[in-house]
Amino acid sequence: MPDKQSIVLVYTGEGKGKTSASVGLLGRALGAGKKVAFVQFIKAWTVSEHHFFDAIMPIYKDTFTFHKGGRGFFHAGDQSAKNVTDDEHLAAARETYDLALKSANSGEYDLVICDEINNAVHDGLLTVDDMRRLIEQRASGTSLCLTGRNFPEELLGSVDIATEMRKVKHHYDDGFLATKGIDY
Repeated sequence: MPDKQSIVLVYTGEGKGKTSASVGLLGRALGAGKKVAFVQFIKAWTVSEHHFFDAIMPIYKDTFTFHKGGRGFFHAGDQSAKNVTDDEHLAAARETYDLALKSANSGEYDLVICDEINNAVHDGLLTVDDMRRLIEQRASGTSLCLTGRNFPEELLGSVDIATEMRKVKHHYDDGFLATKGIDY
């Protein structure tokens, strides 16, 4: 059975673990000697993977690039980013997308991970056509990983692997806050 030069992976669904899976994919790719760009949409605040990225940057300085974009949750009720206008959200999403597209079609990276891009598309900060362009215009040797809730179903035919994380149970539903190092 032949292998593919590059693939498109999707981690989506309502359950926990999409970003965690992409960080695991990052570790696997770096361990295989691949060059990786991790482009993060939405998460403007510091989360535990950022500390991990800071720790590995000196080791993988020539093969790992990280960009934190976005201005926080958009139209998400109590969790929405405070003091951020819709125009600021849109501009940040566009800037992050442009960097992701440039990274994906440059041929410089073996893997480009776009964390939470699915949310940005679902929330209207980016379009389905933007995502389609990202998939279609990536360099032939560049794999792409797209994470976040609500991956557009009309693009499923354009991907090679799609995994849906389904919540069976989460302690948040019992009134507990997210656990640092596990949930964020």
